[in-house]
Amino acid sequence: MSESTRPCSPDGASPDGVASDTGYGQVVGDVGLFAAIPGEVTAGVRVREMTVADCEAVADIRLRGWRYAYAGLIPQAYLDAMSLPEETALRRERLAEGAGQVVNLVAEHDGRVVGWGCYGPGRDADADAGTAELYAIYAEPELLSTGIGRALMDALASRAAGDGYTSMLLWVLRENGRARRFYAKAGFMPDRAEESFDVDGVAVPEVRYARRLSASSAAVRRRG
Repeated sequence: MSESTRPCSPDGASPDGVASDTGYGQVVGDVGLFAAIPGEVTAGVRVREMTVADCEAVADIRLRGWRYAYAGLIPQAYLDAMSLPEETALRRERLAEGAGQVVNLVAEHDGRVVGWGCYGPGRDADADAGTAELYAIYAEPELLSTGIGRALMDALASRAAGDGYTSMLLWVLRENGRARRFYAKAGFMPDRAEESFDVDGVAVPEVRYARRLSASSAAVRRRG
């Protein structure tokens, strides 16, 4: 699972502080959850647009994903303080605020939401109009190596290419090796940009990855 832990809002504003997690940043590192090799679950995965009705399920996946992926990487007290009601309310708020600019997709299996990802315009100063940013990607922690992450990543990349983006950026915790390996398998490479953010007085470093989006990716979306 992954989501850049930098606080920010869909319009790119980055409010001070990170305790409230006011934005989408956070490519929750343990993207090891998102298998690069499709597993048994993959065949039954359906990726679709997220709706308001999905917010609680997405909030639960994200909350459990943070606690699983970031244990030992950010202060435990911060993870323990996260609550499902607050996270659900935040997902509803962010879904509404990002309408028309941020694309949110969920992965379903057997009618149940098991993953979520979203992207929008690149927020960094050096990102041009053709650059998208993967804000988040998550799968249920119990569904390791089942291909859900790959299905979501493929759908997000092809959707972004179809929207006219030519490249995609993401931020990931520097110490999150599993996530970084997942992104490398998905075609992302580190581009040397780094920065840290403060969580309860602890500096947490992130690195930026980038990949090109091809016309063939957009074609996959059109055929679908």
